This record gives sequence, C-alpha cells and structure tokens, in this order.
Amino acid sequence: MNSTLTNSAAPAVSPRVDVFEDENGLTLLADMPGVPRDKLTIDVDGDTLRIEGELGESEPAQPLHTEMPAARYRRAFTLSRELDSSRIQAESRDGVLKLRIPKREQAQPRRIEIVTA
Repeated sequence: MNSTLTNSAAPAVSPRVDVFEDENGLTLLADMPGVPRDKLTIDVDGDTLRIEGELGESEPAQPLHTEMPAARYRRAFTLSRELDSSRIQAESRDGVLKLRIPKREQAQPRRIEIVTA
C-alpha cells in the first residue's frame, strides 16, 4: 500500500488560524508546531486552499503518554474571487505557517484621476 494514502487517512487536527486583511490581501497564520518544512503541503484546487502538515518523528520508540490526538494537521479554506491564488506566498518559522494571499489587481483600491472636460 502506498504510504501517502495511508498517511492521508490518518486522523487530523485543525490548526488554529488567525487571518488578517489589509488593502492588498490577506495574511493567514496557522499554528503547526512540530511540523518540519518538508512535511508541509499547501494546495489550491479551484477556490479551495488546503494546508496539511505531518509532525516530525522525534523518537523511534513507542510513546508512554501522548496528549496529541493526531500526528497530522489539516485545514481547508474557501477563497473569495477577489483573491489571486496564483500569487500565494508561504513561509514557515517557529511552528507558524504564514501565507500571504494577495488580492487581484481589479479588487485592490485605486485612485481615479479626474480629467477636466
């Protein structure tokens, strides 16, 4: 069996997320402690943004006690049409995934020049 299929069927926790909006777009901050950068996946399919992360393995031994219900984070968001999903930028630092989702140019505020007739 393909390990990718096995892992994707594992129970997942929804990471806590803060979303901030400014005139140029959205910033999404997702708490994903213990997830190494190479175990993060960010996908856009149509208007759906999905983030997934798998916890890094710290010890090969059997755990004696664990309070983490799953070894995977998973969350999905519906993107509005005013956002430009082709220009999403992502970075991960100190257990926080930061996504910058810019607005389409048509959706950004702009100043209209007044011409004298």
